[in-house]
Amino acid sequence: MNAEFKKLYQSLQKKQFAPVYLIDGEESYYLDKVTAFFEEGILQPAERDFNLLVLYGKDAQWADVVNACRRFPMFAERQVVILKDAALLKDFNELAGYLENPSPSTVFLIENRFKKADGRSKVVKLAKEKGFYFTSDKLRDEKIPEWIEGYGTDIGFHIGERESQIMATYLGNDLQRIANEIEKVRINVPCEKALTVELIQKYIGVSREYNVFEFPEALTGGDKDKLYRMLSYFIANPKSSPMPLVIGSFYSHFNKIYQAHFLKGKNDKEAAAALGTYPSRVRDYMITAQRWSLPQVEYCMMLLGKYSTAAVGIESNVDDRELLKEMIGKMVNSN
Repeated sequence: MNAEFKKLYQSLQKKQFAPVYLIDGEESYYLDKVTAFFEEGILQPAERDFNLLVLYGKDAQWADVVNACRRFPMFAERQVVILKDAALLKDFNELAGYLENPSPSTVFLIENRFKKADGRSKVVKLAKEKGFYFTSDKLRDEKIPEWIEGYGTDIGFHIGERESQIMATYLGNDLQRIANEIEKVRINVPCEKALTVELIQKYIGVSREYNVFEFPEALTGGDKDKLYRMLSYFIANPKSSPMPLVIGSFYSHFNKIYQAHFLKGKNDKEAAAALGTYPSRVRDYMITAQRWSLPQVEYCMMLLGKYSTAAVGIESNVDDRELLKEMIGKMVNSN
């Protein structure tokens, strides 16, 4: 979970309210979480009719917003004012006058969805000074599996590396969709403590055959038919296999094989701790290390570094599909 979001959300849950909050950015997942808390988590249900005011930047005038914030709460300790789509508010910077001296009985949320507010503006500077400023950045594709694993930890539902890679490949970077699919599994199997490939297949409908996590295993396992089926699929469906995600998956796999070369004599528990995997998976990596020599593994890791830079356009203008074919071809020929 985003560390800044966690800090913000925990302070809200503890009722440590600041007079003003400014949230912005391209990732709507965290913005929706914060906004929902302002709508439902600050005031009691009986207080909301008179003390929860929601305004929209497209329709409101800046003076309307300020006047709403200057009101006194009715039959409650505080009122909540939410300005949604603040980027569409004309004369947005006029809000700075209110932020210089905000009302102590108002909790004011400025939601600047889908873009970052101008950091040079007085509104942003005052929001940081008087309250809380949070930016929700879009996660890069290669960071999605890590986010999925972290989300599982936060909700007490173990999601392993294999499962997070599969979900990231097929669900993309829509965090709300990912969270919804995980919750769907938990609702259907409330007694389960971990997400498995079988649960993904049954309740999310994701095929195991064509996923980025299985791709490097098809290569190092010597199953050329499966490897070429997967390669053909990923070439035909480039959105399901962005090069940064493919390279990250291959690097993680080859890094474990590399380490396995130095774990002879270790028991499964010790080796699993060193590899960052389950004891049941250790034997797979040890067997693969016997088939792939250390120089071959080092060569493949060097290739991954080369194609990682090429994928972002450094010294290359070749598209991802051609890069993928070229990289896999060189890896196959190295063994």
